[in-house]
Amino acid sequence: MGCQHYNSAVTVTASAPTRVDLAGGTIDIWPLYLFHPGAQTLNAAISLRAHARLEPRADDRVVLASRDLGVATPPLAFDDLPADTALPLLAKLVHAFGARGVAVTTDSEAPAGAGIAGSSALNIAVAAALARWTGRALGDEALLEIAKNVEAQVIRVPTGLQDYRPALFGGVAAVELEVECARRVALSLDPAELSARLVVCYTGAPRQSGINNWEITKRRIDGDAEVIRCFDAIVAATRHMRAALEAGDWAAAGACLADEWHIRKQLAPGVTTPDIDALLEAAMAAGAWAGKVCGAGGGGCLFALAPPAATSRVRQVWTSAGADVLDAVVDITGVIVTEEA
Repeated sequence: MGCQHYNSAVTVTASAPTRVDLAGGTIDIWPLYLFHPGAQTLNAAISLRAHARLEPRADDRVVLASRDLGVATPPLAFDDLPADTALPLLAKLVHAFGARGVAVTTDSEAPAGAGIAGSSALNIAVAAALARWTGRALGDEALLEIAKNVEAQVIRVPTGLQDYRPALFGGVAAVELEVECARRVALSLDPAELSARLVVCYTGAPRQSGINNWEITKRRIDGDAEVIRCFDAIVAATRHMRAALEAGDWAAAGACLADEWHIRKQLAPGVTTPDIDALLEAAMAAGAWAGKVCGAGGGGCLFALAPPAATSRVRQVWTSAGADVLDAVVDITGVIVTEEA
């Protein structure tokens, strides 16, 4: 993109929501969905946001800082950014947009290792801020492509497609994974109705990548019959959940969530732990229909779907068990970018 300046007198801020993956995760990694017709993911953006602030510097160097991680870099030369730094995602994004003379500070409302796509939300917030900073009028798909490709450079394995869209658009949606494109379709439900039935907690332990996405990808490409069976079952459970959600049949949606979680544990037993199982069992004993771990699992966040009358009991039992119940509702806004003189 070349080296660019936007307006050295302007500070740009941006924020983007995290998400819970309701159903269909993992299969959104290319090329897995191409092998399973009808593959889709269902997700809901939630109100725990990632934040980015871009401030001008008097020189052409770049300073990166993460408040929630407590990490900051010294002033860096632009040409040094592609090398590994303490904050590689920020460094590679700044370099990809050709931004110089900028201090980038980020913060996240999500716990570290929560499994609710905090890095993807941060990615979208920083990319959107950098697009404004450098004066690039990027469409949604172009911004998503940059975010996806830069994250792949950082994690060095294929990335999934679902996480960037809740951060960019907000709301509750399906991401239909077709040959021609990944298509986001907003679900025809009232987000407030989902918020009234959604409880999210942090287990207190960062996720441990209970699903090794790269290993599962290789096993599927190699034709592993058990992985194929699990993915076919996840596709079916996700399809049924979407129909239940759009019909307003919350009990049926909860049953589909239970099915998806059961299949996911067969796909990768490490996705759960005795502590996670205990928290989910406590939630159901308190009246929840079902729950599951967020993201790759092994720790991080859980969510449960419960009748509105039972959500307070679910919160209470999770708090009593030592989990941190998060103040999370469905976020319909998506990424927000502002300028300050």
